[in-house]
Amino acid sequence: MGRVWKCSGLRWTSDGPVLVWDGGRRSGLPWGKRVAFAVPEGAVRRCVGARGNACPVAAGVPGRSRGARCEECARLDRAHSVAADTLADDPRPYRVYLAWFGPGMVKVGITAVERGPVRLLEQGAVCFAWLGAGPLMAARRTEELLRAALRVPDRIPYADKRAVRAALPGTVAERAAEVAELHARAVALTGWPESLSREPCRVVDHVERFGLLGAAAAAAGDVVELVPGGAVSGELVAAAGPDLHLAVGGRRGVVVLDTRLMTGWEVVPRSSDVGELGFAVREFASEPDGLF
Repeated sequence: MGRVWKCSGLRWTSDGPVLVWDGGRRSGLPWGKRVAFAVPEGAVRRCVGARGNACPVAAGVPGRSRGARCEECARLDRAHSVAADTLADDPRPYRVYLAWFGPGMVKVGITAVERGPVRLLEQGAVCFAWLGAGPLMAARRTEELLRAALRVPDRIPYADKRAVRAALPGTVAERAAEVAELHARAVALTGWPESLSREPCRVVDHVERFGLLGAAAAAAGDVVELVPGGAVSGELVAAAGPDLHLAVGGRRGVVVLDTRLMTGWEVVPRSSDVGELGFAVREFASEPDGLF
């Protein structure tokens, strides 16, 4: 068996998506790059640990887990996090945003100002707009205000986001319409915290950055889990959030690989210029509207 690699996940940089490996190595992911690897026979997926520390028992984790953490490490990872509301005294300024993933799929969220738009890229937001900026708790109260007054959720499942990417509206204006309409309704609400400054509506579109232009990136389904003895080889045609859209050829065409499924596995490079897929795939519904 050749050299073994362990994936730490996908990161978004100014140059595009990058796969990060244990030990610090990074693999850039330009469109057209061949992504090819295999999971060795007999391999076991191990917990990735928490907050930079290895799992003390190297616990095995299920193949379908997106977090790749055992129960104890998952608990520790969420401790002292903004998402778990345990960092109320965080002094950094935060932004409130509206993110759009497809027709009827808009969410509200917050992110540290210092992170810029990275959080939106990580979530696979097709387009977004800032609502305002201020202290953490003011941003959190504004998020709650929109959830209560406008019924805007703060979470949308990745499975739903993937299923609608093949049928996105064709123009920037069409994709921006729902965000612009909700932005206007949001800033008109009373009850905003005084310490949160409001921002004008400027919708940022990520379709080109994600490579989702045209039919070439439209996927038929997504990989369910990695398994020992399985392999994949495909050309990268698009990427959004943690997802790689790979053209594997044959009956499958383009499939989505959630890179969070790779973490915790030891994988080996595969030298193959031919499309290949040795993992189970869940097909998307032919009519995405039927999902909601």
